[in-house]
This record gives sequence, C-alpha cells and structure tokens, in this order.
Amino acid sequence: MVNSHDSIFANTYVDLGNIDTIGFDYDYTLVHYTEELLTLLYEMALSRLVEDRHYPTEMMECGLQYDPYFSIRGLAVDKETGWICHLSYTHKVAVAWEGRKQVSTSRIFKEYKGKRGLTPSERKKRLKPLNDLFSMAECCLIADTIQFFNDNNIDYCPSNVVTDILGAIRDTHISGDFHRIVAGNPEKYFDPTPHLKTVLMNLKDSGKNLIFASNSPYWYVDAGMKYVLGDQWMDLWDVVIVSAGKPAFYTEIRRPFREVNTQTNRVRFQKVEKLEAGKVYTEGCLRELTRLMDWRGPLNTNTNVLYIGDSLFADLVDAKREFGWITAAVTPEVGFELDVQESDDHLLAEKTIALLLNTLRQVQSEMGTAKYTDDDSLVLDNLEKLVSKWRDRETNLLGNPFGSVFRARYQPSLFAHSLRRYCDLYMNSVGSLRHYSPQHRFYPEPDFRLLAHEIKRSTDAYCEIDPPEDILSDTED
Repeated sequence: MVNSHDSIFANTYVDLGNIDTIGFDYDYTLVHYTEELLTLLYEMALSRLVEDRHYPTEMMECGLQYDPYFSIRGLAVDKETGWICHLSYTHKVAVAWEGRKQVSTSRIFKEYKGKRGLTPSERKKRLKPLNDLFSMAECCLIADTIQFFNDNNIDYCPSNVVTDILGAIRDTHISGDFHRIVAGNPEKYFDPTPHLKTVLMNLKDSGKNLIFASNSPYWYVDAGMKYVLGDQWMDLWDVVIVSAGKPAFYTEIRRPFREVNTQTNRVRFQKVEKLEAGKVYTEGCLRELTRLMDWRGPLNTNTNVLYIGDSLFADLVDAKREFGWITAAVTPEVGFELDVQESDDHLLAEKTIALLLNTLRQVQSEMGTAKYTDDDSLVLDNLEKLVSKWRDRETNLLGNPFGSVFRARYQPSLFAHSLRRYCDLYMNSVGSLRHYSPQHRFYPEPDFRLLAHEIKRSTDAYCEIDPPEDILSDTED
C-alpha cells in the first residue's frame, strides 16, 4: 500500500491508460530547491530595494532575512494596506498580518466595511495572489519591510511599498543574475530528486509522449536538468519548450515557435514547421503546439493530455478551463501537513474541537426555542472561545502564523478550493508516480466537501458548524 507521503489524491476520475501525452513544468515540479534559494531571492530583492529604490540602508544592516516559518503558499497581499491575508474559499479574510503583527478582528471588519471580504471588483484591484512557492520570499519581504517602517516610525504608503517589492522581486527574476547564481551552484540550490528518472522512463517506455514546458531560459533549465537527470536529459523528451511565457502561452493564438540554438543560446528566425525530439523551442502557444503535435479533435476536448505543474494560475487553470486538459498539481505541503495531522497533539486538538462543537449543539438543544438568557449566552460564548483557542493550537502545530495551506481557520482555503476546482490530481512530488502503473485509474473519494487527503479524518471540527465570523479569531482588539 502506498504511504500517505507518496499517495496521489484524486478530485475526479482519471484513467492514465487513456492519456498519451504528459507535460511537465520545471520549477518545483521536475526540480525542487533548497531553502537557500528563497534566501537568495529575498536578499537580492532587498538589495534592489535599497540600491535601486533608495530604501533605508539600515534595512541591509539590521539583520533582515528570509524566514521559512512565516509564510505559506496561497496567501494574498492587500495592496492598499500591505496586509498579508489568508483567504477562505468564499474570499473572506480568515487571518491577516500587518508586518509581523496579527491584525485584530475589529480592524479587519473596519477595513472591509463590516465584513471580512471585498466585492469581486475590489478584490481584483486590491488583492495580489501569492500562489507559487517562489512567492513565499515575496510575502516575507513585504511583512519585514512594513515591520521595519513601523518599528522605526518611518512614514510610508503601504501601496507604494507593495509595488516596490513586487517590482524588486520581478526585476530579480528577469535580470538573469539570480538564475546565473543558482545555475552555477546546483549542489547548493537544488534538492536531489532520486525517483524522477525512474518515473520519466516508465512513462516513456509505456508509449506516452513527454513534453517539457518551462518559463525559464534554456541555459538555466539545462543546468538544473543535468544535475538531477544527467547530461543526456533531453533524450527523455519528445518536445522541449523553454521561455514559454505562461500563462500567455495558453491565451495567445498566433505566436509561433522558434528554435533555440543550444550551443549559443540564440533564437533562430526560421519558421518552425515540426517539433522534433532533441531540439529546443521557445515562445509559441498552445494552439500551435496542438497543431504541430497533430492532436485530434477540437481544442477543448484534449482529454488525452495530462499537465503537471506547481503553480495553479500560471500552469494549470487555463490548461483546464480553456483547453480541457487533465491537470495535476505538485503540492509538497500535503506530506508535511499529513505528518502533523497524525501527531498526538493534533489528534487531541481535533477531537477536542469536535467534542466542544458537539457540546454546543447539545446545549442549545437543551435550551430549546425560547429566547436565551444572559447566562445561556455566556455559556455559548465561553464554549466558542474554547473552540477558537483549540483552533489556534492546531495552527501553532504547523509552525507558521497562517496555519494550513488547505484551511483558512475552519473553512477550506481559497487555495484548496482552486486546487479542487482546477486540478484532477495532486501529489507531494512527481516521484509519487513511481508507485502507480501508467494505466492506473484514479477514483475520487465520495465526499465532495473535502480534499481527498482529508476525507477519512473527523469533519466535525471543520464543516458541520459555521461559528459567527467575529469569534473565529481570538486576536485582541
């Protein structure tokens, strides 16, 4: 039996036997990085803030550094307040942090006009999703910068700070300096992937076409793939696409492919009429890929294609929504959170919350339908406060201020909702595929309310009662 770390979880029915083409993203999919990479990204972006945007030089001298225990994936930054927010599946703000201090419930309600969320149009203007694993450094730098300004009584505009940091992160990525440092030190920045070659060879031997599709330049992915697969890594692929420009790769309709000279890294100007193994291509679009790969049927019925990536909105949403591909997400958080959930402390918290919520139901049943007395309300208030404290205890076990990637307090998070909506499968790593036949059939669990890895756990503490929003956080006003 496959252990929980190596399990692949299904949101829908998927028959691998019917899939003839599998595409893979690169970053955090085929290769995984050490913590040193996010530290480097943080430091280089901080340096840009100080040197290019004239932020206080003291920020470089006071010991600011990336904190791996602060942020998680699936957060969002409110560009008007600078708050880092964890959103529920209904887009409500479950938890918010201003710098390194939690925002009180009263401030959240005041900022969002008596509720925990924004209208769809306001969300589009104000909230910037932080969905991929690179964004954890981005999130930490925003919080640290705002905390530095607050601690030193420096007047600042949160919107300007967020804009500057997003720009510094972007410039760090596109400058090439960051990628050159990583490519030049693979032992320091890349984690080993011992099962990757086995997985790819098994899929290849079963007759499936393998497509490599990355937003990174060839020289960068070549360094990483040589480190994890060896010098002949390209022999495994039917098509290699670099600098794809996702998600535009999915939305453009007339962008042709261009061939990359692997010796000089220059892009050829000749027209590409055929995609060949052993060659490298750049730019292009999905419509052109479909034409050159000679996939049959209309574009929105390519259900014989599986695409595996880590970034929901850069890799998977458009592939699923616009073209009907089967999609699989790499979510390394699953393995870590399952370990925590199996600990004695977490089981105790989970059972206690379920007991308290059941007590709340029974107490109200005994109270009947008459108007509650002050003492009745006090009993309920105190029980709800206990629930909140035990929820905090659960959160603390995960070792970060926001809690589970998949839960925003007691509700499914927006990340979990998107994962269920746009991904047919999800897994701890691509290496999980080594435990499954290329003809394996995945069946979803029958309970549609929860993600697959949560189904067999107690649901009382999560789904069967929705406490009032004003008692979901015990943050003092």
